[in-house]
Amino acid sequence: MSRFNLYLYLFICVPMFSLAQSKISGKVTDNKKRPLTGVNIAIKGSYDGATTGADGSFSFTTTTTGDHLLSATLTGYQLLELQINTSTDQQLNIVLRSDVNALRVVTISAGSFEASDDKKGTVLKPLDIVTTAGAGADIVNAIKTLPGAQQTNDREGLFVRGGTGYETQTLIDGMLVRNPFSSSLPDIPGRGRFSPFLFKGTTFSSGGYSAQYGQGLSSALILESVDLPDRSSSSVGVSVIGVNAGVDNLSKDKKTSYGVEADYTNLAPYFNIFKPKQSPNLGPEIIGTSANFRHKTSRTGMLKFYGYGNWTKMGFNKNSLEYPGYTESFKLHNNNVYTNLTWRENIGHDWHLYIGASFSSNTDNINADTLLKNQQPTLIRVQSDLSQTKLMLYKNLGRFSVIRFGAEYQYAVEKSTFNGSNANYVDNYTAAFAEGDIYFTPSFVGRVGGRAEYSSVLGKMDFAPRVSLAYKMNNYSQFSVAYGDYYQKPEPQYLRFDKYLGYMKATHYIVSYQRVATDYTFRTEVFYKKYDDLVKTVPTYNNNGSGYAQGVEVFWRDRKTFKNVDYWISYSYLDTKRDYLNYPYRVMPDFAANHTASLVFKRFFPKLATNLGLTYTFATGRPYYNPNLPQDKFMSEKTISYNAIGVSASYLTTIRKAFTIFVLSVSNAPGNKQVFGYHYSTDGLRRDEITPNVPRFIFLGMFMNFGIDRRQDVINNL
Repeated sequence: MSRFNLYLYLFICVPMFSLAQSKISGKVTDNKKRPLTGVNIAIKGSYDGATTGADGSFSFTTTTTGDHLLSATLTGYQLLELQINTSTDQQLNIVLRSDVNALRVVTISAGSFEASDDKKGTVLKPLDIVTTAGAGADIVNAIKTLPGAQQTNDREGLFVRGGTGYETQTLIDGMLVRNPFSSSLPDIPGRGRFSPFLFKGTTFSSGGYSAQYGQGLSSALILESVDLPDRSSSSVGVSVIGVNAGVDNLSKDKKTSYGVEADYTNLAPYFNIFKPKQSPNLGPEIIGTSANFRHKTSRTGMLKFYGYGNWTKMGFNKNSLEYPGYTESFKLHNNNVYTNLTWRENIGHDWHLYIGASFSSNTDNINADTLLKNQQPTLIRVQSDLSQTKLMLYKNLGRFSVIRFGAEYQYAVEKSTFNGSNANYVDNYTAAFAEGDIYFTPSFVGRVGGRAEYSSVLGKMDFAPRVSLAYKMNNYSQFSVAYGDYYQKPEPQYLRFDKYLGYMKATHYIVSYQRVATDYTFRTEVFYKKYDDLVKTVPTYNNNGSGYAQGVEVFWRDRKTFKNVDYWISYSYLDTKRDYLNYPYRVMPDFAANHTASLVFKRFFPKLATNLGLTYTFATGRPYYNPNLPQDKFMSEKTISYNAIGVSASYLTTIRKAFTIFVLSVSNAPGNKQVFGYHYSTDGLRRDEITPNVPRFIFLGMFMNFGIDRRQDVINNL
């Protein structure tokens, strides 16, 4: 989904005022007559509702009439629905009962930040992602405010705990996404391709993740898409960088839905006003389309399809560092297609079936040239195709425990051409896994499993055991540990030239503690990660590289202390060294920082129908290579510290029957200088700073939505 529609979803969430016909009020208590705070009260099928105060009371007005269901929800308590008549005022006394499953059952959590609409202890929901100032409604940019993630804003990917962006895998509904980011230009990273509102659940696993997933040394970003929309809707958007339109249709029986969207982005007019460091010579221009289909095949079965296509052209000129007085040109044409089809069903006797298939194709056509130098341009074409199938069976054992096992197959075709010279390969990858979540007691659970993998291009097999344990100390706190081996094939750019390389390996050790209540979350984690068999490029390609990463992380989120305020703070300490690629010995790599911290602050003003947000991010300097220093000083110098402040504001109104919002967002609002590293000329006499292409980015847009008002999302989030 496009950047525009993300903002649309974000800001149509602000409450609207409407004329009332009747008043619904009352009090909510538990079965011991103690008042309950933060209970969400809502009339089903409408957007009328309220949240209980400190004394358990609530009150709201509604324009609905007749018999309706009133729902009362609170984390840790059973959902209550009761029928009321809204034609007249209602005074209600509601009693909620504890949910044994939610309050007393421990869950696997070491290494994972897990968020979904139906789980307790959520960290970042879709609304959190799109309301994070400075993130640009991008999932990965919002994830970077969590502990474990690095602020590597000069290259694409999610860098986690001393791992490269390649070592983090992205999955949608259990299926691998081969190219989750738009193609990047030198020193200009690509954005994530997906809208947060496509997903009902987000798991950011910075280590110790399930044996269901493989081929990621460091991390997994696991996304679960929504099932069916609440109702049919349509949308249009206009901003300083483009336009978009979309429609979602829900069938009358509410068992089937489909949606289509198209968007067009053109940054050239923007760059004509706000001059970038590198001047555009092509675009930047993007055309995107997407489609989804959902069908409820039975009471327990769901069929989902999602697909998109992107066509991008962009290019920039910059002064040549190697040839002073000349201009370097870089042009990119990218075509990307991704499709995903999954089916889940209960096949009886507590057995469940999952089947998935996906296909993706990504093609980059690159033209690099030193203008007027009278030399042959560099022409590069890279095409990556991936077909994947996956099958999994899982069975419930008793009330809480579950076993799962399955297999997957991937057929990857990698083609590349460099000035007419080809370097291609095909890989048949197969994997099998088995895993069990065994509850010894409701407060003590163990996850034991393993994964076997075979790659035809490597001609090798591996086996990766994984174990996690978690103990719940009380209704809010738990302690977890995890151990696991993780393997990954070398990057395609190395396998194209040496097919005798082997798997890279990382071993994770994690200890964590978390305390999760309705209005706050505290989490701390200590980890150690050992790398073996990393790829080295000197003196020849080999797997003699090694390294380690260790550190401590802290996360705090608070929705209660300040009225209408939601904020979180994260901090990461990272000690990591690697001997890989052309490194002469172990050093801290150029993408890592010892200290990283984020503060995300959001304030809602009900009377002004306005949201304000602020995000501050900090990271200590990163190492960089200076060819003028002796080898014993390799990567010994560091850049300046990274400081950035993002701000956002939105105002909601209505135009006829459309929920209309006006959006203003600024990244790096003060224009702080940011240096990510340096490029040196071959002779080492000249260098150029690696900085953002623009010091700040200003976004202004208007978006209209017909059919959906997500007011209750905001109420639930405060």
